[in-house]
Amino acid sequence: MYEQRWGGARVIRVVVVDDEALIRSGFELILGASEDIEVVATACGGDAVDTVRRARPDVVLLDIRMPDVDGLTVLREVRAMPDPPVVAMLTTFDADEYILTALHCGAAGFLLKDTEPDQLAHLVRTLVAGGVVLSPKASRTLLRARPGTGAAVDEGAARVRQLTARERDVLVLVAEGLSNADVGARIHLSAGTVKDHVSAILTKLRVTSRVQAALLAQRAGLLDQQAQSEAAR
Repeated sequence: MYEQRWGGARVIRVVVVDDEALIRSGFELILGASEDIEVVATACGGDAVDTVRRARPDVVLLDIRMPDVDGLTVLREVRAMPDPPVVAMLTTFDADEYILTALHCGAAGFLLKDTEPDQLAHLVRTLVAGGVVLSPKASRTLLRARPGTGAAVDEGAARVRQLTARERDVLVLVAEGLSNADVGARIHLSAGTVKDHVSAILTKLRVTSRVQAALLAQRAGLLDQQAQSEAAR
């Protein structure tokens, strides 16, 4: 869905949805300063779905809580569109039920509204490249939500163990937020081969998004194992 600007550069189209005009204008100003990103529209919650359908963005930054319409409702409708955009939730709330529900509805990431301006454009590029974007606050919320010794954890760990060694390598890098191209560069594979591995991983883990796969990798201890392995070298 990328547009072409003069010189042939690809432009990432973004829609910002938030009930606060200051947030919308602030994100538009910050992202608009990047040559490869254009905020093609902003909207409050009630106009969000029509705006996204009309603007056809690559990325939607969507407030998870709005007074006029539930951000989760907007997320479901946007993700149900043909060729839907990537959606990242904007949050200032430490609310497990909202973050977890958004994850299961297809959110590709979670950003704090007070994200540093110099990081925001990078995070948008990561999203459109297929990377995982989780604010530290959202990550802590997701990890706190895991049951201590429940059957769900055992079942998830069993599914992780079904992955091949190469698939586990790919999953760890996906959980670190890398795009397919970055994963390929790290372990010397083509982006297409990485994409095939990611598809196989999602199928084996019975999840529908990279964020869900990353969370399962964290719960299964893959990231801790990787850190210990690197420390031992």
